[in-house]
Amino acid sequence: AAPPRKGLFAPGRSLGGLRLGMTPAQVRAAWGSSFGRCRGCPQPTWYYTYRRYHPHGAAVEFRRGRVDAVFTLWAPTNWKTTKGLYIGDNVDRVPGLYGTLARADCPGNYYALTIPTPGGVNALYVVNEKIFGFGLLGFKAAVCR
Repeated sequence: AAPPRKGLFAPGRSLGGLRLGMTPAQVRAAWGSSFGRCRGCPQPTWYYTYRRYHPHGAAVEFRRGRVDAVFTLWAPTNWKTTKGLYIGDNVDRVPGLYGTLARADCPGNYYALTIPTPGGVNALYVVNEKIFGFGLLGFKAAVCR
């Protein structure tokens, strides 16, 4: 099992069918049990990739036994938002779809544009002015991944 091949990001609701607050059992039911565990992460984090030992896919971070963050890894193809913003699109499409967003500069030459919602923070990750990934994050989760 793996994350969906055509993942959908619904800001404020879900990423790839996963929602904040889900239990590990619910994540396994949705994406399966074939995941790697992050050894150096401050919170338990599962990596779901399309091919073993290759970085494309998505990750799930838990806090107190519940999903606290879901985010893509290494620009998986065919992922988009509900408004039609695809990973790989130019960042100049964002204002027309989401308005002016706050920017968080991250280590490693990328940044996150954030969309706050009542349930958490939503991130559009940008590398070289292209959309590189998405994140659905609880308020205590780090925006920069």
